[in-house]
This record gives sequence, C-alpha cells and structure tokens, in this order.
Amino acid sequence: MFPYFEIFGKTIGTYALCAIVGFVVTMFVCVMLAKKIDMQFEHTLLSFLILLAGLLIGGHLLYAITNIDEAIALIKAGKFEWRHLKQIFGGNVFYGGFIGSVITLKLYGKTKKTLIKDGFIDIYAVCVPLFHAFGRVGCFLGGCCYGVESDFGFIATNNNLVPGLCGVRRFPISLVECAFNLALFVALFYLYKKKKFSGKMIYVYMLTYPVGRFVFEFFRGDVYRGIYLGLSTSQWISAILFVIGFVGIFVKKKKAE
Repeated sequence: MFPYFEIFGKTIGTYALCAIVGFVVTMFVCVMLAKKIDMQFEHTLLSFLILLAGLLIGGHLLYAITNIDEAIALIKAGKFEWRHLKQIFGGNVFYGGFIGSVITLKLYGKTKKTLIKDGFIDIYAVCVPLFHAFGRVGCFLGGCCYGVESDFGFIATNNNLVPGLCGVRRFPISLVECAFNLALFVALFYLYKKKKFSGKMIYVYMLTYPVGRFVFEFFRGDVYRGIYLGLSTSQWISAILFVIGFVGIFVKKKKAE
C-alpha cells in the first residue's frame, strides 16, 4: 500500500490525489463533449460543480448510514461526542456519491432551463466510469478496498486503515474494477458517439456497472459496510439500480413509440 507521501513537508494522501486528478481529467472530457451539444462552458462548469457537491454529500451520507449501528451504540452508552462525527462521516461510498450527484443534477436541471438536461446527463453517464477508475487506483494505493486473501495478488503493506492485513497476499480487486471502469467508459463513449441510446445513457450505465459491481463485491473482503441476508450494501444497491435502469429504458422506449 502507498496511502500517502510527503512533499515540501506536506503529507498528501494518494487517494485524494487520485480523486483530484480524476476530477480534472473527467471535467476536461465532460467539457469537450458538452461543446458538441452547444452547451456554454459556464453552464457545463456550474453543472459539474453542482454534481460534485451531490457526489460528496451522498458519498459521505451513505458511509454514515453504513456506520449507523456504531453511532447508535455510542449514543446509547452515553459516549457519543462531536469528534465521533468525523469518524462516522469520514469515509466515502461510491454509490452514495453517484445517487447524490444524479439527484442534484436532476434538481438543477429542473430549476435552470439553460441546462440541456438529457444531453448533459448522457455525458455525465459516459464520464462516471472514467472518474471512478481513478478512484479505484486511489483505493488500491490507500488500502481501503483491500480484496480477499488470495494466492494471486499483492502482499498488503503499510495499511494504516486495517493494520492486521499487512503481510497477507490480497486479490487486487481495486485494480480489476479500475480496468472494468475504463472498459465501460470506452463502451459508453462509443454508444454515445453513435447516438445509440440518446437520452438513456444513464440507464445504460445502471444496467452495466451494477452487474460488474455485484460480482466484484464477493472479492472485496471488507465487510464493515454491512452484510444483509448474505449480500453487501453495495450488492443490494446494485440490484436496485439495475431494476431502475431496466424500467427507465423501457419507459423511455415506450414514450418514443
């Protein structure tokens, strides 16, 4: 693991660095695609910042929900302090960020008529896996999604989040998911350029990524996000998003007939 490095006396987290680089690269691609639909730069930038806010809020909120039992236990024991808020809300769950960003983007689209709704949401759907790929590299370096114990993979070292993992060979599920997201980005970009699913790209994303994520969850090894009826929180969300994606495309297709 390589959770952080120091430069000019400053400690910089590798996850945060990967997220920032991913944000910049994704925003560049987003702006370039938005130009093709005659969307003004300031509208694109503002929309991107709006969805970023939703991503951060949703991601931290879902992380807190997965830690709700810990919070309740502290409150019942009378030991809850304000410092625990950082611990409860300190992490970020991708699905929470995705859902939060879509909600904020939809709400913004309803209030700002200058936003080309379907056009920009299509672009966002294409760009999500690109940003996510950078995030998964950050996860691998940071050690948060460490993978199950395996004969194939990397020996975990310097894992400050879960020190007990160090010295154990782990399946590099973060890198596998990174590759999957990059392939998904290429596929969605191709479909977008061919105008195969105009106005429905977000639903196409919901029909593809959740399938991969459902499988990947069996190889993650980190059960702290909660296991319910044998499935993880993300697997349940994957199933729900898949259904929404299927219904969304069906409804869109019916409206177009």
